[in-house]
Amino acid sequence: MTTITTSQAPSIPVAGKIPWHKWRPRFDSRLLTWFAAGIFLFLYVPIFILIIYSFNANEVVGVWAGFSVRWYERLFQNRAIGSALNLSLWVALWSTMISTILGTLAALVLERYRFPGKLPFDAVLYLPIIIPEIVMALSTLLFFVIIAVPLSRYTILITHVAFNISFVAVVVRARLADMDRGLEEAAADLGANEWASFRRITLPLLMPGIISGALLAFTLSLDDFVITFFVSGPGSTTLPVRVYSMIKFGVTPEVNAVSTLMLVGSTILVIISLLLQRR
Repeated sequence: MTTITTSQAPSIPVAGKIPWHKWRPRFDSRLLTWFAAGIFLFLYVPIFILIIYSFNANEVVGVWAGFSVRWYERLFQNRAIGSALNLSLWVALWSTMISTILGTLAALVLERYRFPGKLPFDAVLYLPIIIPEIVMALSTLLFFVIIAVPLSRYTILITHVAFNISFVAVVVRARLADMDRGLEEAAADLGANEWASFRRITLPLLMPGIISGALLAFTLSLDDFVITFFVSGPGSTTLPVRVYSMIKFGVTPEVNAVSTLMLVGSTILVIISLLLQRR
Protein backbone atom coordinates (compact mmCIF):
# COMPACT_ATOMS: atom_id res chain seq x y z
CA MET A 1 0.00 0.00 0.00
CA THR A 2 1.35 3.44 -0.97
CA THR A 3 1.61 6.00 1.77
CA ILE A 4 1.11 9.69 1.03
CA THR A 5 3.12 12.15 3.05
CA THR A 6 1.88 15.55 4.16
CA SER A 7 3.97 17.38 1.57
CA GLN A 8 2.62 15.16 -1.24
CA ALA A 9 -1.01 15.40 -0.23
CA PRO A 10 -3.04 17.73 -2.50
CA SER A 11 -4.13 21.01 -0.94
CA ILE A 12 -7.86 21.21 -0.49
CA PRO A 13 -9.17 24.82 -0.76
CA VAL A 14 -11.15 25.93 2.23
CA ALA A 15 -14.47 27.59 1.47
CA GLY A 16 -14.46 31.35 1.97
CA LYS A 17 -10.65 31.64 2.09
CA ILE A 18 -8.21 32.87 -0.61
CA PRO A 19 -4.86 31.07 -0.88
CA TRP A 20 -1.86 33.08 0.39
CA HIS A 21 -0.08 33.13 -2.97
CA LYS A 22 -3.12 34.81 -4.58
CA TRP A 23 -3.98 37.56 -2.09
CA ARG A 24 -0.41 38.48 -1.09
CA PRO A 25 0.35 40.55 -4.27
CA ARG A 26 -2.99 42.32 -3.85
CA PHE A 27 -2.15 43.11 -0.23
CA ASP A 28 1.34 44.36 -1.10
CA SER A 29 0.08 46.63 -3.89
CA ARG A 30 -2.57 48.16 -1.65
CA LEU A 31 -0.10 48.72 1.17
CA LEU A 32 2.39 50.41 -1.16
CA THR A 33 -0.36 52.56 -2.66
CA TRP A 34 -1.53 53.83 0.72
CA PHE A 35 2.06 54.35 1.84
CA ALA A 36 2.88 56.41 -1.27
CA ALA A 37 -0.31 58.44 -0.87
CA GLY A 38 0.58 59.19 2.74
CA ILE A 39 4.07 60.41 1.74
CA PHE A 40 2.68 62.67 -0.98
CA LEU A 41 0.11 64.11 1.42
CA PHE A 42 2.79 64.75 4.01
CA LEU A 43 4.95 66.58 1.46
CA TYR A 44 2.38 68.58 -0.51
CA VAL A 45 -0.45 69.41 1.89
CA PRO A 46 1.65 72.06 3.74
CA ILE A 47 2.51 73.62 0.38
CA PHE A 48 -1.16 73.89 -0.59
CA ILE A 49 -1.95 75.37 2.84
CA LEU A 50 0.78 77.99 2.31
CA ILE A 51 -0.67 78.94 -1.08
CA ILE A 52 -4.20 79.19 0.31
CA TYR A 53 -3.21 81.37 3.26
CA SER A 54 -1.23 83.72 1.02
CA PHE A 55 -4.66 84.99 -0.06
CA ASN A 56 -5.82 85.43 3.54
CA ALA A 57 -7.18 88.86 4.42
CA ASN A 58 -6.19 88.47 8.06
CA GLU A 59 -2.74 89.48 9.27
CA VAL A 60 -2.71 86.56 11.70
CA VAL A 61 -1.43 83.46 9.92
CA GLY A 62 -3.70 80.48 10.49
CA VAL A 63 -6.91 82.44 11.01
CA TRP A 64 -8.90 82.69 7.80
CA ALA A 65 -10.76 86.00 7.40
CA GLY A 66 -11.66 85.98 3.72
CA PHE A 67 -10.07 86.11 0.28
CA SER A 68 -7.72 89.02 -0.47
CA VAL A 69 -4.77 89.85 -2.74
CA ARG A 70 -3.50 92.77 -0.71
CA TRP A 71 -0.41 90.88 0.40
CA TYR A 72 0.64 90.48 -3.22
CA GLU A 73 0.06 94.21 -3.76
CA ARG A 74 2.16 95.03 -0.70
CA LEU A 75 4.80 92.60 -1.89
CA PHE A 76 5.24 94.40 -5.23
CA GLN A 77 5.54 97.71 -3.36
CA ASN A 78 8.32 96.43 -1.09
CA ARG A 79 11.63 97.87 -2.30
CA ALA A 80 13.74 95.44 -0.28
CA ILE A 81 12.00 92.49 -1.92
CA GLY A 82 12.42 94.10 -5.34
CA SER A 83 16.14 94.66 -4.79
CA ALA A 84 16.62 91.07 -3.61
CA LEU A 85 14.67 89.77 -6.62
CA ASN A 86 16.80 91.81 -9.03
CA LEU A 87 19.98 90.41 -7.50
CA SER A 88 18.63 86.84 -7.60
CA LEU A 89 17.71 87.21 -11.28
CA TRP A 90 21.11 88.74 -12.09
CA VAL A 91 22.99 85.89 -10.42
CA ALA A 92 20.69 83.24 -11.90
CA LEU A 93 20.95 84.57 -15.47
CA TRP A 94 24.73 84.97 -15.51
CA SER A 95 25.41 81.72 -13.68
CA THR A 96 23.07 79.89 -16.05
CA MET A 97 24.80 81.22 -19.16
CA ILE A 98 28.32 80.50 -17.90
CA SER A 99 27.53 77.08 -16.41
CA THR A 100 25.58 76.02 -19.52
CA ILE A 101 28.56 76.71 -21.78
CA LEU A 102 31.11 75.08 -19.46
CA GLY A 103 28.83 72.17 -18.57
CA THR A 104 28.09 71.41 -22.23
CA LEU A 105 31.79 71.45 -23.10
CA ALA A 106 32.57 69.22 -20.12
CA ALA A 107 29.87 66.74 -21.17
CA LEU A 108 31.24 66.61 -24.73
CA VAL A 109 34.79 66.01 -23.51
CA LEU A 110 33.80 63.29 -21.02
CA GLU A 111 31.48 61.48 -23.43
CA ARG A 112 33.46 61.67 -26.67
CA TYR A 113 37.16 61.73 -25.76
CA ARG A 114 39.69 59.79 -23.72
CA PHE A 115 42.54 61.59 -21.99
CA PRO A 116 44.81 61.10 -18.98
CA GLY A 117 43.06 61.91 -15.72
CA LYS A 118 39.55 61.46 -17.13
CA LEU A 119 38.31 59.41 -14.19
CA PRO A 120 39.44 61.91 -11.49
CA PHE A 121 38.04 64.80 -13.54
CA ASP A 122 34.73 62.96 -13.88
CA ALA A 123 34.62 62.31 -10.12
CA VAL A 124 35.41 65.94 -9.24
CA LEU A 125 32.77 67.18 -11.67
CA TYR A 126 30.04 65.20 -9.89
CA LEU A 127 31.11 66.19 -6.36
CA PRO A 128 28.72 69.21 -6.10
CA ILE A 129 25.81 66.85 -6.71
CA ILE A 130 26.94 64.31 -4.11
CA ILE A 131 28.27 66.37 -1.21
CA PRO A 132 25.87 68.21 1.15
CA GLU A 133 25.26 71.89 0.50
CA ILE A 134 26.60 72.90 3.91
CA VAL A 135 29.95 71.28 3.07
CA MET A 136 30.21 73.14 -0.23
CA ALA A 137 29.13 76.37 1.43
CA LEU A 138 31.85 76.13 4.08
CA SER A 139 34.51 75.10 1.56
CA THR A 140 33.77 77.96 -0.81
CA LEU A 141 33.66 80.44 2.08
CA LEU A 142 37.07 79.27 3.30
CA PHE A 143 38.40 79.51 -0.26
CA PHE A 144 37.34 83.16 -0.57
CA VAL A 145 38.74 83.94 2.88
CA ILE A 146 42.11 82.33 2.07
CA ILE A 147 42.55 84.24 -1.19
CA ALA A 148 41.24 87.43 0.51
CA VAL A 149 38.32 88.06 -1.83
CA PRO A 150 35.59 90.25 -0.28
CA LEU A 151 32.14 88.68 -0.27
CA SER A 152 29.81 90.27 -2.79
CA ARG A 153 27.44 89.38 -5.61
CA TYR A 154 30.42 88.14 -7.62
CA THR A 155 31.34 85.52 -5.01
CA ILE A 156 27.73 84.33 -5.16
CA LEU A 157 28.00 84.16 -8.96
CA ILE A 158 31.25 82.15 -8.87
CA THR A 159 29.80 79.69 -6.35
CA HIS A 160 26.58 79.19 -8.31
CA VAL A 161 28.55 78.54 -11.49
CA ALA A 162 30.64 75.97 -9.60
CA PHE A 163 27.69 73.78 -8.62
CA ASN A 164 25.53 74.44 -11.70
CA ILE A 165 28.17 73.07 -14.07
CA SER A 166 27.65 69.57 -12.67
CA PHE A 167 23.89 69.58 -13.18
CA VAL A 168 24.18 70.88 -16.74
CA ALA A 169 26.85 68.30 -17.55
CA VAL A 170 24.68 65.45 -16.25
CA VAL A 171 21.68 66.46 -18.39
CA VAL A 172 23.70 67.12 -21.56
CA ARG A 173 25.71 63.94 -21.12
CA ALA A 174 22.53 61.90 -20.86
CA ARG A 175 21.39 63.46 -24.13
CA LEU A 176 24.74 62.64 -25.75
CA ALA A 177 24.49 58.99 -24.69
CA ASP A 178 21.22 58.62 -26.64
CA MET A 179 22.52 60.25 -29.82
CA ASP A 180 23.29 58.23 -32.92
CA ARG A 181 26.94 58.68 -33.90
CA GLY A 182 26.07 57.45 -37.37
CA LEU A 183 24.59 60.86 -38.22
CA GLU A 184 27.91 62.58 -37.59
CA GLU A 185 29.74 59.90 -39.54
CA ALA A 186 27.34 60.38 -42.44
CA ALA A 187 27.98 64.13 -42.35
CA ALA A 188 31.74 63.45 -42.47
CA ASP A 189 31.27 61.11 -45.43
CA LEU A 190 29.41 63.91 -47.24
CA GLY A 191 32.40 66.23 -46.83
CA ALA A 192 31.53 68.17 -43.66
CA ASN A 193 34.41 69.04 -41.36
CA GLU A 194 34.22 68.66 -37.57
CA TRP A 195 32.95 72.21 -36.99
CA ALA A 196 30.26 71.96 -39.66
CA SER A 197 29.17 68.56 -38.35
CA PHE A 198 28.96 69.92 -34.80
CA ARG A 199 27.09 73.06 -35.84
CA ARG A 200 24.54 71.38 -38.12
CA ILE A 201 24.16 67.91 -36.59
CA THR A 202 25.37 67.64 -33.00
CA LEU A 203 24.29 71.01 -31.64
CA PRO A 204 20.67 70.88 -32.90
CA LEU A 205 20.27 67.37 -31.51
CA LEU A 206 21.77 68.48 -28.19
CA MET A 207 19.68 71.64 -27.94
CA PRO A 208 16.77 70.13 -25.96
CA GLY A 209 19.23 68.78 -23.39
CA ILE A 210 21.14 72.06 -23.27
CA ILE A 211 17.98 74.10 -22.74
CA SER A 212 16.65 71.73 -20.08
CA GLY A 213 20.01 71.83 -18.30
CA ALA A 214 19.99 75.62 -18.46
CA LEU A 215 16.48 75.78 -17.00
CA LEU A 216 17.50 73.41 -14.23
CA ALA A 217 20.56 75.54 -13.46
CA PHE A 218 18.44 78.70 -13.43
CA THR A 219 15.98 77.12 -11.01
CA LEU A 220 18.70 75.87 -8.66
CA SER A 221 20.44 79.24 -8.66
CA LEU A 222 17.24 81.17 -8.07
CA ASP A 223 16.14 78.99 -5.15
CA ASP A 224 19.49 78.36 -3.46
CA PHE A 225 19.73 79.51 0.15
CA VAL A 226 22.37 77.56 2.10
CA ILE A 227 25.37 78.23 -0.15
CA THR A 228 24.27 81.81 -0.91
CA PHE A 229 23.84 82.57 2.79
CA PHE A 230 27.51 81.74 3.43
CA VAL A 231 29.11 83.52 0.47
CA SER A 232 26.96 86.66 0.31
CA GLY A 233 28.32 89.91 1.68
CA PRO A 234 26.79 93.18 2.82
CA GLY A 235 24.36 94.57 0.27
CA SER A 236 24.20 91.31 -1.68
CA THR A 237 21.02 89.75 -0.33
CA THR A 238 19.19 87.40 -2.66
CA LEU A 239 15.48 86.65 -2.48
CA PRO A 240 15.74 83.36 -0.50
CA VAL A 241 18.01 85.04 2.05
CA ARG A 242 15.58 87.97 2.29
CA VAL A 243 12.70 85.58 2.90
CA TYR A 244 14.69 83.90 5.66
CA SER A 245 15.33 87.25 7.33
CA MET A 246 11.60 88.01 7.15
CA ILE A 247 10.70 84.65 8.72
CA LYS A 248 12.92 85.38 11.73
CA PHE A 249 10.46 88.10 12.74
CA GLY A 250 7.48 85.78 12.27
CA VAL A 251 5.58 84.19 9.40
CA THR A 252 3.21 86.69 7.78
CA PRO A 253 0.90 86.46 4.74
CA GLU A 254 3.48 88.54 2.88
CA VAL A 255 6.02 85.75 3.39
CA ASN A 256 3.43 83.27 2.15
CA ALA A 257 2.89 85.40 -0.95
CA VAL A 258 6.56 85.61 -1.91
CA SER A 259 6.99 81.88 -1.20
CA THR A 260 4.03 81.12 -3.45
CA LEU A 261 5.49 83.17 -6.30
CA MET A 262 8.86 81.43 -5.95
CA LEU A 263 7.15 78.04 -5.89
CA VAL A 264 5.10 78.77 -9.01
CA GLY A 265 8.10 80.11 -10.92
CA SER A 266 10.30 77.14 -9.99
CA THR A 267 7.57 74.65 -10.85
CA ILE A 268 7.05 76.18 -14.30
CA LEU A 269 10.78 76.03 -15.07
CA VAL A 270 11.07 72.42 -13.91
CA ILE A 271 8.04 71.37 -15.98
CA ILE A 272 9.50 73.03 -19.08
CA SER A 273 12.82 71.29 -18.44
CA LEU A 274 11.14 67.88 -18.12
CA LEU A 275 9.12 68.44 -21.30
CA LEU A 276 12.25 69.34 -23.23
CA GLN A 277 14.08 66.25 -21.96
CA ARG A 278 11.24 64.04 -23.22
CA ARG A 279 11.42 65.42 -26.76
